[in-house]
Amino acid sequence: MEEKEVKLGTKTKLLLGAQHVLAMFGATVLVPFLTGLNPSIALIAAGVGTLVFHFCTKGIVPVFLGSSFAFIGALTLVLREEGIAAIKGGVVAAGIIYMIMSILVKIFGVEKIKSFFPPIVTGPIIMVIGFRMSPVALSMAGYANGKFDLKSLIVASVVILSMITITLMKKSFLRLIPILISVVLGYAVSVMLGFVDFEPILNAKWIGLSHEAASDLFTMPKISLSAILAIAPIALVVFIEHIGDITTNGAVVGKDFFKNPGIHRTLMGDGLATIAAGFLGGPANTTYGENTGVLAVTKVYDPSVLRIAACYAIVLGLLGKFGVILQTIPQPVMGGVSIILFGMISSVGARTMVDSKLDFSNSRNLIIASLIFVFGIAIDNIIIWKTVSVSGLALAALVGVLCNKLLPKDRELMINKKLD
Repeated sequence: MEEKEVKLGTKTKLLLGAQHVLAMFGATVLVPFLTGLNPSIALIAAGVGTLVFHFCTKGIVPVFLGSSFAFIGALTLVLREEGIAAIKGGVVAAGIIYMIMSILVKIFGVEKIKSFFPPIVTGPIIMVIGFRMSPVALSMAGYANGKFDLKSLIVASVVILSMITITLMKKSFLRLIPILISVVLGYAVSVMLGFVDFEPILNAKWIGLSHEAASDLFTMPKISLSAILAIAPIALVVFIEHIGDITTNGAVVGKDFFKNPGIHRTLMGDGLATIAAGFLGGPANTTYGENTGVLAVTKVYDPSVLRIAACYAIVLGLLGKFGVILQTIPQPVMGGVSIILFGMISSVGARTMVDSKLDFSNSRNLIIASLIFVFGIAIDNIIIWKTVSVSGLALAALVGVLCNKLLPKDRELMINKKLD
């Protein structure tokens, strides 16, 4: 049943747009912090990507696009080993994968494509993404050589406890922005413990990008096969996430976005948004469930409010001092957030399997999940040729898809029936 549209004044739209920025802000800037990318560029990429998405979907889907967590491990590795130019090339390639998926969905239908990525494949892969990043989270929280740095542990603990407290609150707007509130509290404690250097903030200009951000922005993308192989295949996993997000958004709004504008258009919008983010030097974009949560609370489904939020994000990214403030957030703060978020990513993978009621007494399911876990967790990278390598995650995804298609589905069921 379609919800009635509420006509809003300009001031109300501006206020609601700011609320959506608060909802997406923590997650959008967290990804560049964890990967080493520039948070100002990530905000600009999110804003531009959202506007591109709305253009592709005829401006009728109330969605905000922000930095995708699924790409964190690959982006971190590629940035460390090959630099921002290779990151740009890899993210652009991921956007092209989205576009190819869009065309395939248009030709064959969404169910045919989804058959390659059932819960027995996507669930374990999502879990592996969280598992692979968990050592990074603990390292940022001050864990090294079998012990924690005391000051770092205090900061990370404050962040973790505040996130848990806010998340457990009943009927509070703060539940929509637990990351933002926790980061602010962690930052305050960090200031008291002497973690924060204010000199870069004082020296930064009010308007305009920092030197580092401008350098990232104007660096041309580089075609690196190893970077593309590490980053681009993750789009295949996020494809399922996209389907789920659009389904949820439509359920909240009361519209069937699979029919109008069509899932092929939303995928195309996601792809072009990610390509734009790649050229800008930001992380790959994805549809944000946080903002769908805001829609559910406010009951305001006007897509123009999300476009206003996108403009806010671009403006924030262009405020020099604001960008530098973000860069002064200490690692233990982000480490505390990451401990919960990376664990939650793995938990989402587990929930994917539970919700689909997978039968793990079936040896076929056990084999597929086991292979994905071992290849995805145990293998960092496999060098194929010179500097070309494949990440364990990409290999695990490939093994999962192949096993799902090649292993017989009904043999065990037939045996069980004969025994009965």
